[in-house]
Amino acid sequence: MSAVYWLDPASVEFPPPRTALKEPNGLLAVGGDLSVERLLAAYRQGIFPWYEDPQPILWWSPDPRVVLYPAKVHISRSFRKDLRRQALSVTFDKAFRRVIRGCATLDQSRSGTWITGDMLNAYIRMHELGWAHSVEVWQDQELVGGLYGMCIGRVFFGESMFSRVSNASKTALVTLCGWLERQGVELIDCQVGNPHLYSMGAENISRGEFSRLLDTLVNSTTATGSRWTLE
Repeated sequence: MSAVYWLDPASVEFPPPRTALKEPNGLLAVGGDLSVERLLAAYRQGIFPWYEDPQPILWWSPDPRVVLYPAKVHISRSFRKDLRRQALSVTFDKAFRRVIRGCATLDQSRSGTWITGDMLNAYIRMHELGWAHSVEVWQDQELVGGLYGMCIGRVFFGESMFSRVSNASKTALVTLCGWLERQGVELIDCQVGNPHLYSMGAENISRGEFSRLLDTLVNSTTATGSRWTLE
């Protein structure tokens, strides 16, 4: 039976993703911190943190991996009709803190959230440095949904989304896909799947294939810049 790797606090190196556990699927390492250097090192290898208080930081690389190619996003006819009726508007990087807090808000069915205080602060710092970005969805000047994630090279690593009205998170994702495609970003990492993502065109690929894509895409440049705008 494989053992979980404990990270060296003095180093940002991770074990190879292929050594992650099969059960629970993708658990690779424990410990470390959420420093800028460690987070960048993790994402470049397809590794992400996911844990709840009072757990230590858990690092994951599941197999298979769920991804969405921006050019292949599925937009149903019913969604197009609903979108016209709802009159939702979308912005980028206008309210990152509000979006990540919206994603962290507990709902009635959950006893905890994986977006801990440390996680929240870490991604706000990544946003201030131009690595993390948000998509905001508004209705009558009220924030009703959105998503956030990290962008490195030609990959957007999606982290979480929330929705307070019908179609808000879907609107955020569809708008993001169109914009990323125009900027030359080729891949959205969805980490793990759910019916909502699969209905929009997300698909499973092997961890090996995902790693091969990252080797090329995270080292490529795009025109996205450190602050995103739809204008």
